[in-house]
This record gives sequence, C-alpha cells and structure tokens, in this order.
Amino acid sequence: MAKLPVIYILLHLENPINLKEPLSEVAIVLPAYNEELTIAATISAFHEQLPHAYILVVNNNSADATEEIANATLQKLGARGAVVTEARQGKGYAVRRAFAEIHADVYVMADADLTYPAERVHDLIAPVMAGTADMVVGDRQSMGHYKNENKRPLHNFGNWLVSKLINKLFSAKLVDIMSGYRAFNRQFVKTYSILVAGFQIETDMSLHALDKRFRIVEIPVEYKDRPAGSFSKLNTFGDGAKVLLTIVKILRFYRPLMFFGWAAILFGMLGLLAAVPVFSDWIAYRFIYHVPLALLAAALELVAVMSLAVGLILDAISYQAKMDFERHLLR
Repeated sequence: MAKLPVIYILLHLENPINLKEPLSEVAIVLPAYNEELTIAATISAFHEQLPHAYILVVNNNSADATEEIANATLQKLGARGAVVTEARQGKGYAVRRAFAEIHADVYVMADADLTYPAERVHDLIAPVMAGTADMVVGDRQSMGHYKNENKRPLHNFGNWLVSKLINKLFSAKLVDIMSGYRAFNRQFVKTYSILVAGFQIETDMSLHALDKRFRIVEIPVEYKDRPAGSFSKLNTFGDGAKVLLTIVKILRFYRPLMFFGWAAILFGMLGLLAAVPVFSDWIAYRFIYHVPLALLAAALELVAVMSLAVGLILDAISYQAKMDFERHLLR
C-alpha cells in the first residue's frame, strides 16, 4: 500500500502577486546537460500527459545534440514550448533561467533523463491547482525505488544525512529532500531567490519552503535508474564534499545562533583547556610560567565571545528578513 502524502500546513498568505498574465496554466521545466539519448522521450512523455502545457528545455551548455533533438521533438509533436541555452554550468543556473523566462500558474520541474514517471505529473500538480500546496515533491524514497535503482551508496548516505539534519533543524518530517521532480505555484517561484549554482538546488528549494513557511506536500512516486548509455553528471566525491559544505551552509544561513553558538562553546572549551597549566602555575607559584599558553587561552576565549555576539546579531537579522518576506507576500 502506497504511503499517504506527508502534508505540512504552514502559515501562508494567499494574496496574489502582481505579475504579467501567465504564459501557460502549466509550464514544464526540463534542465538538460548532454541528454541526447533521453531528451526526446522525456519531452514526448510529458507532452502526452499534458498536451497543452508549455515545455521549456534549458540546454545547459551541452556538448552533444541535446539542443537539436529537443527542438526537433517539440516541432514534430506540435508542442508549445521552446529551447533556451544557459551557458553558465549548473542545474541551479538552468532552473533560474527557466523561472525568469516563464510566467505560469503551475510549474513542474523534472530531470531530462527518464528517471521520473511523467504519468505521475497529474498527482504532483493536483494539490497546487487545488490551492492546498505551494510545493509538491515527488518522493522517491518511501516506496524504496530510489534505494533499489540507485547504484551509488554514498549518494544514498548523503541524502539521508542532509534529510536528517534539515528535519531536525526545522522540526519537519520530509522524506525526500533532494528529489528533482517537483511542482510549484507561481507565488513560490516568483518569491524564490536562486543563489545556488549546481545540484544543491533541490535542497535549497526545500530549505526555502521550510524557512519561509510554505506548504509542502510529498507524494510517493516511482523512480528508475538511467537507461543504458546514459550517464549521471553527479560526481560521488565531488558532490559528497558539496553535501558536507551544504550542511555547514544550512547551519550558518538558517540557524546562525546555533552555528556560531556551538563555535563559541568549542573555542571556549579550547581556551579553558589551554588555560589549565596557566591556572596550575598561578595556584602553585603565584606566577605564570606558561606565558604563550596564557596568551592562547585569552585569544580563544575572545574568539568565543565574538562568535556568540556574531550569532546573536545574525539571528536578529535573519528574523528581520523573515518579517520582510512576509510583508512582501502581503503586497
């Protein structure tokens, strides 16, 4: 039996934002980098499910025939859509370009590698169109497909680690933080500042939704590995390092008091440890022989106090930014 969708109903204001008239009721965004083997089938699958949707393929500096095949497929199907080129490398740049290009009521983001089932797009857009969700995530984890299909155990571990941290920090119960199959309403898209360049985009979207209290719905979907001959652009160790860096950034940007508070505790303890011989000198001889350690201990304690002060200041700034964002939604 399929797991029921996990729904977070968070405080959110439904005031419309003054934008241009929508280009399409539904827009499908397909970032593509060297996907000549799968791009035609991906476009065809989504066009079959949503024949009136606008399909935007973002050719992200491909070195193969992705752009030509995408254009030919759109023309052959008579589909509404276009292919645009984003020369800056990275999925974040590609999605940013797409969100800036299109004004739609509902946005669907999917990979162009046939790993996500196009037939489930109706399930993803339904909560958005009904006004019960701001972002719907295609959950690959609940039914076990991603674990079974994905042959990269370190990627599974990275997904688990980041999910645990984010859920802990935001008191959430999200299952698939890094899914690339999502649907959004216009308000989410037009108030989301994309500041990441690469595959961190999905994690960043989840963080934005949680931090800004948008409504999130997760719907279990099937997932299959890439077809033979198609290769992932992810690098296990390079992207693993990015996952660790993402964890640090999550703490620093979204929980600055926690991040700098723990730094203050660490430096404070190191300062006390360095001061032990200094205290021993003073108690035994009423004189300090370990002068370098005394200077080090004082410097570490000073860094601890400064870290705590920085954390308090940034926490206040973060709170003010959230207030400004809520006022922006009201406008």
